[in-house]
Amino acid sequence: MEDDRLSGVAATAYPESNGAADVPLCVDLDGTLVKSDTLVDAVLLLVRQQPTSPLYWPKWVSKGRAGFKREITGRAQVDVEFLPYNQPLLEYLWEQHALGRRIYLATAADIGFAQQVAAHFGDLFTGVLASDGTLNLAGANKLKAFQDRFPEGFTYIGNAIPDRTLLRESVLPMVANPHRKLRKALQRDRTAIHREFIDRRSTSAVFLKTIRAHQWAKNALIFLPAVLAHDFSTRSMMACLLAFFSLSFCASATYIINDLLDIEADRRHPRKRRRPFASGDLSPIAGVGIVAAFFVIALALALLVPHIPTHTPPKTAGLLSGPHSFVIWLGIYTVTTLAYSFVLKRMMLVDVIVLSGLYTIRLLAGAAASGVFISEWLAAFSIFFFLSLAFVKRFSELDLMVASGQDKASGRGYGTGDIEQLRALGTSSAFAAVVVLSMYISNLTAAHLYTHMSRLWLIEPVLILWVSRVWLLASRGQLHEDPVVYAITDRMSWLLGALCALIVWLAL
Repeated sequence: MEDDRLSGVAATAYPESNGAADVPLCVDLDGTLVKSDTLVDAVLLLVRQQPTSPLYWPKWVSKGRAGFKREITGRAQVDVEFLPYNQPLLEYLWEQHALGRRIYLATAADIGFAQQVAAHFGDLFTGVLASDGTLNLAGANKLKAFQDRFPEGFTYIGNAIPDRTLLRESVLPMVANPHRKLRKALQRDRTAIHREFIDRRSTSAVFLKTIRAHQWAKNALIFLPAVLAHDFSTRSMMACLLAFFSLSFCASATYIINDLLDIEADRRHPRKRRRPFASGDLSPIAGVGIVAAFFVIALALALLVPHIPTHTPPKTAGLLSGPHSFVIWLGIYTVTTLAYSFVLKRMMLVDVIVLSGLYTIRLLAGAAASGVFISEWLAAFSIFFFLSLAFVKRFSELDLMVASGQDKASGRGYGTGDIEQLRALGTSSAFAAVVVLSMYISNLTAAHLYTHMSRLWLIEPVLILWVSRVWLLASRGQLHEDPVVYAITDRMSWLLGALCALIVWLAL
């Protein structure tokens, strides 16, 4: 949340003396002027645009660090306009520029990319010092370049351990979002920091946003097959609980992979640009570590599911049943989600079908974990209902594009001209789900589960009200792009959900 953001100049800031203001001001790029590492951004963008590019990395690495940077940044065109710049630092630089101070962009990034960044700010920078494809301008190399270029001295702004020596030699050392190791090293060196430019959110807020903890609500579908079958045994509920957390950790890992691949597109989006990787609040390298840990946890929990003791014979009669069927469904979910992130989300209509299918996979995984039979009625209802939610997600994205004057979604197969067709497809899918529910109630297939089956008809108007309200709000531009976020934050949705639960209880 934005309230968790820490930004501004630290209280340790002091006004520059006249002599200090006369020396040139040198600003690092990665992690300093820009909160992210632009080389990592370029690598991720290149992997997305050219999936076979990693095959050439050994050859590029053989050219040295400077040569590798040139190869990567020369192929991946990172848009400098949407980079996550440190806003308090930028404000300070413009203040110094107004006073006539010489300001240099000094970075280990390739000179071609560094010049693009400098050009983006017009005449803010007097010059650029950067790696040239042969010499990597970092650490001792950067210090020597400063000493040769600025014999009168320099003021430097950095953020990481490689900047330690430069800050120690700086007239007035400054830092931007400093790493903890750098802060401790400077304390040991007795190097007093003149200014700190902090622009980042709290660690806990960033972590929760990274793993998209609110999306775990979708995985409550794991419990639905057992609940609808009225199987509330300890064994079934424990199996569902383990499956819930297993799928949730797995889902978070795949969300992070998706965000890593979408950094460039997210930065152009008015809301998604605040995501941790796009905003530079979390390093992609840290994201890779979280992905690995979460996949291990997900698999460990999944392997525990079939080993829960049971005193009743298995009732599974569905697809892919067996002692490790949940693990298989977890694998299917993972592969499908990753395929969506890499390819399928850019395929028109295929993307929404896959999104709705992922909901149905959750139901099938829940049935496998609890050992209950999933009826064709539930499967048919979920296909149409979740297809409608997938369409409303795309509809809301296009509606936002219309409001912002864009014509085509970045990395998607849709344009604003498709908005009315998506509305038609989505609303028809919603009411197809209503029809399936009507057929289920009238079929008496589950009459043995309910004493007063006819009372379930009261759910029909509640469901019609909810889906109609969702699409009406979407048409007004008042719906959050993610219908799950809308559902868990909307009071009316909670009220209607409670009403449905009451109706089911009365029908028992």
